[in-house]
Amino acid sequence: MTKVIDKGVSVTRLKSRFGSKRPDCGASLPIGLRERMSVWRRADGRRDQPVSSLLLNLPTSRFGAARNAVWNRSRFLLGIGLVLAVILPFAVRYQFSADGSRDSLEYSLIGTALAVVMGYYAFRKLGQYPGTRASYYILPSFTATFGIILAVFFFLRIDYSRLHFLASYAISVFWFFAAHFTLQRRRVLTLGVLPFGAVDSLRKIGHVRWVVLDNLARPAPAIDAIVADLRADIPDEWERYLTDRALDGVMVMHVKQIEESLTGRVAIEHLSENNFGSLIPGILYAKVKRLTDFLSVLVLAPLLLPLLAVVALLIRFDSRGPIIFRQQRMGYRGETFSMYKFRTMRVAEDSDGDARSAAITRNDDDRITRIGRVLRQYRIDELPQIVNILRGEMSWIGPRPEAAPLSLWYEAELPFYRYRHIVRPGITGWAQVKQGHVAEVDEVLWKLHYDFFYIKNFGIWLDVLIVAATIRTVLSGFGAR
Repeated sequence: MTKVIDKGVSVTRLKSRFGSKRPDCGASLPIGLRERMSVWRRADGRRDQPVSSLLLNLPTSRFGAARNAVWNRSRFLLGIGLVLAVILPFAVRYQFSADGSRDSLEYSLIGTALAVVMGYYAFRKLGQYPGTRASYYILPSFTATFGIILAVFFFLRIDYSRLHFLASYAISVFWFFAAHFTLQRRRVLTLGVLPFGAVDSLRKIGHVRWVVLDNLARPAPAIDAIVADLRADIPDEWERYLTDRALDGVMVMHVKQIEESLTGRVAIEHLSENNFGSLIPGILYAKVKRLTDFLSVLVLAPLLLPLLAVVALLIRFDSRGPIIFRQQRMGYRGETFSMYKFRTMRVAEDSDGDARSAAITRNDDDRITRIGRVLRQYRIDELPQIVNILRGEMSWIGPRPEAAPLSLWYEAELPFYRYRHIVRPGITGWAQVKQGHVAEVDEVLWKLHYDFFYIKNFGIWLDVLIVAATIRTVLSGFGAR
């Protein structure tokens, strides 16, 4: 019998997450299935792509049909957006403009077209990551791209039509919001699951309709993709089933791939060439990021000095003790460093207690001062860490550095915990915006999986997403302790 587990409505971009990268699980395929997949590969002719990903763009369910409809194609959405937000305002303004002002309209036409294309590309990229809603990033994306184009026009002294830019911006935001929410109504991601191996954890993932495929005699249900534990001992008849479905154009994915795509976490239980080798951050981007961190601190430091001075005075009048709190943290490549923060807790009367317990901040910790709660909620207490960024000990974005006693504890309890130090720690990070502050070992394990996801997907778009999510985190207070 085919079992159906309906976990709700979602907009999950499997094609976006894996369509270009095509993750490789070839080393994990059972021998028989790997041989059959090689036959499919020769028939398909794509020798340069990983066989085991099986990420054909031919889904079969209503979700997939809607995804491939003309209404949901990127070129169609962008084309209509350009017509409504760029060409239409240009045509209207052109009819009522004098001959001398038409040059500014032409420049505005070029500038708004670039802003719309860049904004659409930005929010599509940001919406690809697990647990994110593209609708949250439509307004910030178009605000940023239109702002960048206007800044370029201003500094280059290029004449432009303010009314054209304003109309184009408003229409762009309205159109892509309307198109996005129209497409998302009643769309359910339906995934078939083979009941062999470690697949029980999938049922805990919401926003997906899970269909358990446990009877070959029944007709194949309409599904978007098939998920299987390709490391398990799959019966021969089910291996043939997977091969046939792949040949029919259905995506066949390893359970680890789908968990990563839906949760934003990367779990590593043992060393292997595939999973450990994929957690190597890009060297070039690491250098570019370090330069960007350094230059941004030089630009922002003079602007932040008045705020830092006011905060220092408030801390001084609120409670006794130093203004700046220094603590040994575990940092880049496992080296300890002194991290600076505004003090948000009362000075301990007795410093002879357990160092590990003292380093843990819990919910409603009575050590936090009145002004300290406000500083923590809005992350203002982290601003002195710009000194650590200048020194190269930290970055704006990265895995949060733990206190040295806690880090040593976690390293002893959790395999591969130390590997998170392969990138510079950050003031904010993927785990912070996804999970918040945690301290117990079982919670830290999940945090470690988020850190591994960040390392594996180390790049500019994930950093941009974290910045945007951090702004929402600050406003909501989630993760701030």
